[in-house]
Amino acid sequence: MRHFAKKRWGQHFLADTNLLRKLVNLIGVSSSDSVLEIGPGEGALTELFALQVNDLVGVEIDRDLFQGLSHRTDLENCTFINDDFLKLDCNEITFGTENIRVVGNLPYNISSPILFKLIEGQPFWRDCHFTVQKEVAERMTASFGSKTYGRLSVNLQARADVQMILTVPPEVFVPKPRVESAVVRIIPLSGQLLSGSESDALSMITRLAFGQRRKMLRNSLSSLEIDDTWFDLSDRPEKVEVPEFIRLAKWVVASRNGT
Repeated sequence: MRHFAKKRWGQHFLADTNLLRKLVNLIGVSSSDSVLEIGPGEGALTELFALQVNDLVGVEIDRDLFQGLSHRTDLENCTFINDDFLKLDCNEITFGTENIRVVGNLPYNISSPILFKLIEGQPFWRDCHFTVQKEVAERMTASFGSKTYGRLSVNLQARADVQMILTVPPEVFVPKPRVESAVVRIIPLSGQLLSGSESDALSMITRLAFGQRRKMLRNSLSSLEIDDTWFDLSDRPEKVEVPEFIRLAKWVVASRNGT
């Protein structure tokens, strides 16, 4: 029996076989990889990955879909978890390898929270490949100075290399969305660039700055009492490059520690 998409979870299923195979080829998994799939849905992408890896964990919030996946005899090398990914402790997931590749066709309404969850702390994953609304992909990859540059852009790019690698038309989904989609690739930057406290500070700074993006930083960040002799606070946030936001985050943590 075919599953009917549920609006409350923003379900749009990839249904084009050629595109699904193209995605698998672009991602390039191997038998030495473990795959974490967020929202496997009806398993169209899952079944292709299952042919190439020994270890796949799928997190599916929809109980009906979870039951269908769990009873499929062709997915015996896959483990499925019926849970909300945003509430799940990823440290409790057991993988067969340390080479974890994260994939998913993310629901439009919660793609940003999922991305923020994955970039918290030191990443446990080698890379991520997600299908998201094209507007979200443009915000993820935006350069400073552009209208789409914002909190998501800075927080992602401070921690990872982010690229839009494929645009996806509405016609390949069931039901067909009203917007275009895109596939993004996220690869963590090498080294620990931000400590936990610096990461929290960056999140706080960008929330304040882009929450009032029409204001100059001296106004939106006034509560932080930043010394403007070493940092130009006359710009609006979209004019500030990612390394400068990182510098601000490090200053906030150092000032709190009295160093």
